[in-house]
Amino acid sequence: MIRLLLAEDQGMMRGALALLLNLEPDIEVVAEVGTGAGAVEAARRVRPDVALLDIEMPDGSGLDAAARLRTDLPSCRVLILTTFSRPGYLRRAMEAGARGFLVKDGPVDELARAVRRVLAGDRVIDPALAAQALSVGPDPLTDREREVLAAAMDGATVADVAAELHLSESTVRNYLSAAIGKTGTRNRIEAARTARANGWL
Repeated sequence: MIRLLLAEDQGMMRGALALLLNLEPDIEVVAEVGTGAGAVEAARRVRPDVALLDIEMPDGSGLDAAARLRTDLPSCRVLILTTFSRPGYLRRAMEAGARGFLVKDGPVDELARAVRRVLAGDRVIDPALAAQALSVGPDPLTDREREVLAAAMDGATVADVAAELHLSESTVRNYLSAAIGKTGTRNRIEAARTARANGWL
C-alpha cells in the first residue's frame, strides 16, 4: 500500500479527496491536515510515502512544507495539487523538491496515477502549466524585491513597509522601482498583481 499524507486547507475538499483516494486499491490516506506546519508535523509522525500538498494554506504554504520535507524526510515524495496554475509556483515547487505538480481540475484517476508515478521516481507536471512556465520565463525578482512587493501589496505606504521590514524609505522605493521595471508594469500595485499572477509572490 502507498501511504499518503493529504494536506488541504478546505475541509470539504480534503474529505472528498481522502474518500476518493482511499477507494484506490493500493493507496491509503494515513493523515489529513489543513496547514503547512501540520503537514510537516504529521509527516514526521506517520512517515508517508507520498505527501499530497496544496500550496496556499495557513501556517506555512505547501511550498514551505515541501522544502522542509526534503530535509526532514527525504524518502517522502511530494506532489503539489493546487487550484492556482501559476508558472512561478511550478518553478518554486520544483526548487523545493516536489516531484509533481497538478491542478485540481483533473480527474481523480489521473491524480492516483500521479501518486504512483512520483513514488516510482518519475516527475509528473501538468503539461499546460509546463508550457506556460516556459513562455513566462524565470522569476526576475530578487528575494528582497519580492519581500518589499509583498509587504506593499495591500496598499501599505512606503513608510509602513520601511517600518515593517526595518529598511529606510529610500531603500524601499528603490526595491519597488526595480520590481516595477522587472515586471514591465506602471506602478507597485500592477507589479504586485503581475508577480502574484505568475506565482512569484
